[in-house]
Amino acid sequence: MDKFDSQRRKIILSGCAAAGLALLPGLAEASLSAARPRILTLSNMHTGETMKTEFFNGQTYNQSELARLNHFFRDYRANKVKNIDPHLFEQLYRLQVMLGTRKPVQLISGYRSLATNNKLRSTGSGVAKHSYHTLGQAMDFHIEGVQLAMVRSAALKMGAGGVGYYPKSNFVHIDTGPVRHWQ
Repeated sequence: MDKFDSQRRKIILSGCAAAGLALLPGLAEASLSAARPRILTLSNMHTGETMKTEFFNGQTYNQSELARLNHFFRDYRANKVKNIDPHLFEQLYRLQVMLGTRKPVQLISGYRSLATNNKLRSTGSGVAKHSYHTLGQAMDFHIEGVQLAMVRSAALKMGAGGVGYYPKSNFVHIDTGPVRHWQ
């Protein structure tokens, strides 16, 4: 009888644990809809710059912080700044909430001028001719201490734009274009 009760307890506890885990993404999504400040901590892999920014105060976008982010995401090769689509920052924030991390986002590539994009295309592969980077709608990154495959999985789960997976180069690409994915 004890063996039966023990087995039954294990099954019930497993079921409760599974139900609890199934609720976590919903809880993370619910916390995103709340009117609360949205904060990002970033590090630019090429310039060595770091920043922490509250780009959304719970009610509206903070324009001066968006300007700081635009500069941070600039084409450092050409020293050109472009307005970055704020939805890209929203996606990044959502990813961090889904992954349960506040570790710094390591930016590899943000905005790229057409000249920079064309130069990169001519010297390597994997750079799109009509890249969303040139529109200020894309970024390549990884998150300190988070497995790249987990970042990709969370980005795909969001269903919010393009997701590219580059494990050999250690980055994930996200953009605010149509929903699609590649590897």
